[in-house]
Amino acid sequence: MNYQDEFRDRTVVLGFAARIRELVAGRTVPMTFMEVCGTHTMSIYQYGLRSLLPPQVRLISGPGCPVCVTPNGYVDRAVALCRLPGVTVATFGDMVRVPGSSSSLIEERAKGADVRIVYSPLDAVTLAAKNPDRKVVFLGVGFETTAPTIAGSILAAKQQGLTNYFVLAAHKTIPIPMEVLADDPELQVDGYLCPAHVSVVIGAAAYRFLAEERGVPCVVTGFEPVDVMQGVEMLVRQVVEGKPRVEIQYSRVVKREGNRKAQGVIAEVLTPFDAPWRGIGVIPGSGLRIADAYAEFDAEKAIPVEVEETREHAGCLCGEILKGKVSPFDCPLFGGACTPESPVGACMVSSEGTCAAAYKYGQ
Repeated sequence: MNYQDEFRDRTVVLGFAARIRELVAGRTVPMTFMEVCGTHTMSIYQYGLRSLLPPQVRLISGPGCPVCVTPNGYVDRAVALCRLPGVTVATFGDMVRVPGSSSSLIEERAKGADVRIVYSPLDAVTLAAKNPDRKVVFLGVGFETTAPTIAGSILAAKQQGLTNYFVLAAHKTIPIPMEVLADDPELQVDGYLCPAHVSVVIGAAAYRFLAEERGVPCVVTGFEPVDVMQGVEMLVRQVVEGKPRVEIQYSRVVKREGNRKAQGVIAEVLTPFDAPWRGIGVIPGSGLRIADAYAEFDAEKAIPVEVEETREHAGCLCGEILKGKVSPFDCPLFGGACTPESPVGACMVSSEGTCAAAYKYGQ
């Protein structure tokens, strides 16, 4: 048995399911827990973990997919940029298929635009160094997990003296929208399965205000079935005890203080701003834009472009799904007009999207 197998052990998973049932026995008021990590979403669907939980425990998916929460306006700007002569747009793979208001990057590439898929922002820096006659724009989409690498790419470009590398910044931070959703009376979130990769960077202490000020239990949880079920069991225990706190289930990776060096790089190059989230709207201080000291690398400031008027796709419930208010199966487009092969909304495009997970693995 390899290291991973012990976290997929069926007996252990069922053991946590039994403990959860014991903890909620006799309770009539349901508990609603939200995961805010796309990989958690995939794991829950892939292993059918909801089916192991008693009726009193409900899992809902939140805004844990960075591609999904990126609004149409950002995609429209990226499309407009790639149409400009002499501009190369570099991006992670998921973004090329996200529909904007009237087009997507993959459609523009088919028409001749220079759109490149890269595996790291440093690949985009290398691309800029090798093509000094072109402006290379990297799409900076992600949460705190990838923010240090984006910031690092800007530092690398500055060190190399590059004047043709730019970032179209759309990074989001996780704790603030968690607070917004915790305050939503329609949702009544009783606890959070906090994201693992994000927490490696920001640390478990970043969620402390949710437990102390909002009374919402938080458990930083790993991705495997054993991790998720143990995380749920820890949340249930906190609710039953009436003692909300921040716990670390994923202690083999996550520390309470996080990665100080990564936090330092983010703080040097990026700065908070009021960011728009798909389905939620503008959340004050929840985004990360390029700091003024590095403004020459900010694509939005350095490359003027006319962007079409943004519109949403009729019938798409991606925004409501991201807030956990409906499931993919409630969407009239799901599995018909909207599939991974022909997506209408971002939630069906990304490998971390709730709709993509539901389509692939079903109920």
